[in-house]
Amino acid sequence: MSTVLKNKNSRARNSSFKKLLFALTGIFALLFASSLVLLFSSENKTHLTLSITFGVTLYHFAIRLIIGYLTDKIFREKTNPKSKWFSPKKFEHRMYKTLKVHKWKKFVPTFDPNQFNMEDNSLNKIADSMCVAELCHEIIILFALLPVLLIIPFGSSGVFIITSFVSACIDFIFVIIQRYNRPRILRLIERKA
Repeated sequence: MSTVLKNKNSRARNSSFKKLLFALTGIFALLFASSLVLLFSSENKTHLTLSITFGVTLYHFAIRLIIGYLTDKIFREKTNPKSKWFSPKKFEHRMYKTLKVHKWKKFVPTFDPNQFNMEDNSLNKIADSMCVAELCHEIIILFALLPVLLIIPFGSSGVFIITSFVSACIDFIFVIIQRYNRPRILRLIERKA
């Protein structure tokens, strides 16, 4: 199979990830709304548990879409890949080697693979997209931890702690991938200059 065909298949598969996120957000919105109707009509404890579970899950999906949209609008073409924030730290190379990032990163889906496509974008634009993606996932990590505060009024600590921790870990994977790949893109930019 040619490289171009592989890239097209990869793009088609990855663009379906975007559709999946929107679909799951919609499904959890419907489940949350339905569970609220059941809760208010019967005040059953099971319906409260379902409402909390569906509501928190909806929150975690929705923040990804909202924060992704906002960071793209606010930070697109305003980042500096060579700034201190985006520059590799001394410990990172060893950490990436230990985690074997080069082996598993290709299996992680991309929300919008067109932003990272070398055929359609300049290397500088790809580096900027990597910075925006990293910022997006870092902000999502902070927002993913917010539901832990809901333990105080609702109890149900397990749901809030588990979903927040899993959500933050998932986004940390995306941060790692951006920080792993960006220095390679920057080296390509320097070689071509």
